[in-house]
Amino acid sequence: MSTIKITNIANKDNNGGPIVTGISTFSSTEAVKLPSGTTAERVGIESGSLRYNSDSNELEFYNGTSWAIILNTDRGTNARGVFGGGSPGPSNVIDYITIATTGNAIDFGDLTVSRHRLAACSSSTRGVFGGGYDPSFFNVLDYITIASVGNATDFGDLTVARRKPGACSSTTRGVFGGGHTPTLQNVIDYITIASVGNATDFGDLTVSRVYLSACSSSTRGVFGGGENPTATNTIDYITIATTGNATDFGDLTLARRELASCSSSTRGIFGGGAPSGGNTIDYITIATTGNATDFGDLTTSCSRLAACSSSIRGVFGGGENPTITNTIDYITIASVGNATDFGDLTVIRGDLAACSNGHGGLS
Repeated sequence: MSTIKITNIANKDNNGGPIVTGISTFSSTEAVKLPSGTTAERVGIESGSLRYNSDSNELEFYNGTSWAIILNTDRGTNARGVFGGGSPGPSNVIDYITIATTGNAIDFGDLTVSRHRLAACSSSTRGVFGGGYDPSFFNVLDYITIASVGNATDFGDLTVARRKPGACSSTTRGVFGGGHTPTLQNVIDYITIASVGNATDFGDLTVSRVYLSACSSSTRGVFGGGENPTATNTIDYITIATTGNATDFGDLTLARRELASCSSSTRGIFGGGAPSGGNTIDYITIATTGNATDFGDLTTSCSRLAACSSSIRGVFGGGENPTITNTIDYITIASVGNATDFGDLTVIRGDLAACSNGHGGLS
């Protein structure tokens, strides 16, 4: 293998790396190796820098303000799904799966506070759990590093303490919408996932509701279903990088609450729910607007479940019907059809939350 060497370097960046300016041509049938390091090591890096992130397996670019992901090599094959909290208990249990495989979940660690009826969102490195109930309403935000195992760490607070909002995210920003305080909420607030701190007001949903779910592409967040005061089929959407009120998207195939959702970069999936959508799975094309379309069925009718995804596969875990379960099943997002058994959570529970380091908002 041939190696291209740059010698007699006159211009260097803050880390001693070469700065190549003007028109430079490299000719080789082999490869150019980029600088590589962990997320924690990207300190003092200048605008315009390109590097490989060894934590998240991503090729990333720094624009002087934030990091943009150019390529992720791990989202289809090695993405990890994480399930946190739930009832009975309430629970502080966190467990995880490798989404591309099948099998039972493995213990990850504990949330900072035991609670159920919470929500979760994530970047390619960090998962954030927000809100919840036991028996008071929580504004707690805590986070984990998805690729590792261990207990969650305090992140900050939501703008409003509430149970069962929906949550979604892009690479940089997490968004929580709706919930119950005990009055129904239309509030949307957001966080910058890579930092810590309190959430900031984003805008309002089109309809105040609780027990909704959310999913996303890299640009758009979509909130579906919920209760106000009965089950609804409402779908609305936001542009994650901005702030402002949500806009009507269309309708689910059935009005339902206590459902779960996940996504690839193009397709959003909504599964389960009460009172009549127990095994229903339907889907939307996130970049458009319009009503959802039937996808297939879960392996069992279930509500109060949670979902996460890679770029290829969606996974639904836990829930109740009417007894609480530890069932996990999966679908292939780009196709249609019924779900297949995946394995079991470490403990039976409903009203839990899930996130992953490979979902559609990161593409």
